[in-house]
Amino acid sequence: MNSDIHDDLSWRELIFQESDTDGIKRLLSEAPATLYCGFDPTADSLHVGSLVPLLVLRRFQLAGHRPLVLLGGATGLIGDPSGKSAERNLNDKEVVDGYVERFRGQVSQFLDFSAKETGARIVNNYDWIGSLSTIGYLREVGKHFTVNWMLAKDSVQSRLGREAGGISYTEFSYMILQAFDFYHLAKTHGCRLQIGGSDQWGNMTAGIDLIRKKLSTQAYVQTLPLVTTAEGKKFGKTEAGAIWLDPKRTSPYAFYQFWLNVDDRDAVRYLKFFTFVSREEIDALAQSHAERPDQRHAHRRLAQEVTLLLHGQTELDKVLRASEALFGAGELTETDPETLEAAVASAPSVSFPALDAVPDLLQVLVDVGLMSSRSEARKAITSGGVYINNVRLAQPDHRLTTNDLLHGRLIILRKGKKNYALVRIQA
Repeated sequence: MNSDIHDDLSWRELIFQESDTDGIKRLLSEAPATLYCGFDPTADSLHVGSLVPLLVLRRFQLAGHRPLVLLGGATGLIGDPSGKSAERNLNDKEVVDGYVERFRGQVSQFLDFSAKETGARIVNNYDWIGSLSTIGYLREVGKHFTVNWMLAKDSVQSRLGREAGGISYTEFSYMILQAFDFYHLAKTHGCRLQIGGSDQWGNMTAGIDLIRKKLSTQAYVQTLPLVTTAEGKKFGKTEAGAIWLDPKRTSPYAFYQFWLNVDDRDAVRYLKFFTFVSREEIDALAQSHAERPDQRHAHRRLAQEVTLLLHGQTELDKVLRASEALFGAGELTETDPETLEAAVASAPSVSFPALDAVPDLLQVLVDVGLMSSRSEARKAITSGGVYINNVRLAQPDHRLTTNDLLHGRLIILRKGKKNYALVRIQA
């Protein structure tokens, strides 16, 4: 049994709180331990913040332990008050069930389900909570919790003083249901360790109490830090919104660029959190980052490792080719159209129904926002500052033809080194 997992998590700054550090170390050293982490389906995709607990589950599995992934088909119908200032909108069961299936596919790519002793399992708490009667819930679970104890929890306290609604009994009871999850998994799977975000501490420790009262067994919890940027902002948020694991919501290119553009102060820390790069290599990258931050070695390794982990080698290769084509010496013709469009998704664009509907190039440069006037466009072309598909344009009176089309429908215009625009031909 690999007993170094606790030391590795500590070095990676992935341990925020523990109910009993010595007890957890004993649990991890004596035998393959079973642990779990829960994910409530509140959207149709997980986001990058979910990577932290998912990768910690994988780290435990690589160290010889057995991870369970709990998908909250039941608790997703209730709503967790932790970290929320207002009541959640409740989704219909059909919607939550759809989210559960999407999550199932996303979490499956991070864990090994085939190993005999350490094979991961996905469980859905609707399987045991959905059949629980009101009387059974009150007698078997509710009687073990005092209202005074529940009122003292931070997730409840933060809502009690608010004039706009406070907290409903529905969300107030969430911690009891999460405690029941831990108890059920302890009883049926021998699970004695729960991991989760630091905002889950109250909910998680409730499970320890219930397991002790009903099973006379010691269980443990370990919380992970809530990841923020060096500026203290919520991690995984950009001007365009959240960074999602679903490639239909956040393209592989945009995903790669998110990591490539993290704050310099976060690059090495995120290498610890989100990759399996060794301590020795991260230390070397940290030194290189400190001495030559302009080289961005840590950023590039971070972006490549996390993109490879989520999207695979084929998509990473597409992303790298697109980046090289746009910002290096690569050929735009070798970049597939979806990745190419993703690469310039934030750039201004203009569409035309057909090539013969496109006005002269000077007007296109104005329409797409690269130039303020036709005269400015003419002057920029004459001075060699305008490019079509990375090829410098020589003549101001150039007419766009099929030879200028990438994949039969796209044209990349560039002014100077970094100002891009996209022209789409719809037919």
